[in-house]
Amino acid sequence: MEILNSKKGLLVSGLVIGALIAVLAAAGNPANMAICAACFIRDVAGSLKLHTAAPVQYFRPEIVGFVVGSFLIAVATREYRSTAGSSPMTRFILGFVMMIGALVFLGCPLRMVIRMSAGDLNAWVGLVGLVAGVATGSIFLRKGFSLGREQDTNRAAGTVLPVALAILLVLSVTTALFAASETGPGSAHAPVLVSLVVALVIGAVAQKMRLCFVGGIRNVFLMRDATLLLPIVAIFVVMLVYNLATGGFKLGFEGQPIAHAQHLWNILGMYAVGFAGTLAGGCPLRQMVLAGQGSCDASVTFLGMLIGAAFAHNFNLAGAAATVATAEKAATAGGPSNAGQVVLVAGIVVLFVIAATNLRRRKAAAGVAPTAPAVPAEAQA
Repeated sequence: MEILNSKKGLLVSGLVIGALIAVLAAAGNPANMAICAACFIRDVAGSLKLHTAAPVQYFRPEIVGFVVGSFLIAVATREYRSTAGSSPMTRFILGFVMMIGALVFLGCPLRMVIRMSAGDLNAWVGLVGLVAGVATGSIFLRKGFSLGREQDTNRAAGTVLPVALAILLVLSVTTALFAASETGPGSAHAPVLVSLVVALVIGAVAQKMRLCFVGGIRNVFLMRDATLLLPIVAIFVVMLVYNLATGGFKLGFEGQPIAHAQHLWNILGMYAVGFAGTLAGGCPLRQMVLAGQGSCDASVTFLGMLIGAAFAHNFNLAGAAATVATAEKAATAGGPSNAGQVVLVAGIVVLFVIAATNLRRRKAAAGVAPTAPAVPAEAQA
């Protein structure tokens, strides 16, 4: 399995994940959203009736697959380790703000890459914000930011989220308890079995290769190491080929599926994702993978994202997709509401407060030069 962490292994793994994403795109998942950790968590929140936005309600099997796939491979390779106790409430807030930023932008870093591969220039604008957010978080890591070390805990504690999600998936398939969209993004989905199998494989591969869209950029700033960007580039290339082959590539700002061209808010939305993800030790997808391998703190971050998604749609904080003019309706520019703009800016302020109040000064031994800042343990796990 160590071969997956070599440069060649990372590239091949990225190509495999890219191909699996293309399978979901072809099987019916929304355009330019074959996989989106943030949007899919939002859909799950809607299916559980935590919000009532009818177009985005569907219990996405992919969310279950990411967590359970990571859990199964971690157990099989003896990497499963149940840990907890590293500033859980702070991590909840980081997950909450990360989700608000993602839904203002209309996508997580993975969907940003998928949108980029389809010619959506708004996603390239969002990339500027993501890089800036990770850079800001990296500055605080260099200054000694830490949420503390996770401690080993009851082995069963780390299984709670994978088991709970698996049970909810069974209920979603066998009962009519959950809400399901009849129109909009929530109504577009691949068959349950296809979604689950693909996500299980992605979750397992992502666990072994430590895939993280925030972590790849962070390592460039902290260690001048771009290795973790290789699978991301591979995913982009595969999806670019897929979009060109299927006619899904459209270069421009306007007319992009489930997107808006409010550039300031695209930048600030992804800035919040990058900043929060750096402080939390990973992007939304990475948090689910960490939760699967036993991190209860990552599970708390996941819950923060779930509740953040519910708030985003219950209080009209999420960005709205731009629409083109029709015979019945005028075109709309989309973007976040005034409330969404205020909450996003407030969330970014909160991130600075969290970063500044969790600095732990390093005490260098006399005569010993300070070492480079360590990558957060939870991101390495």
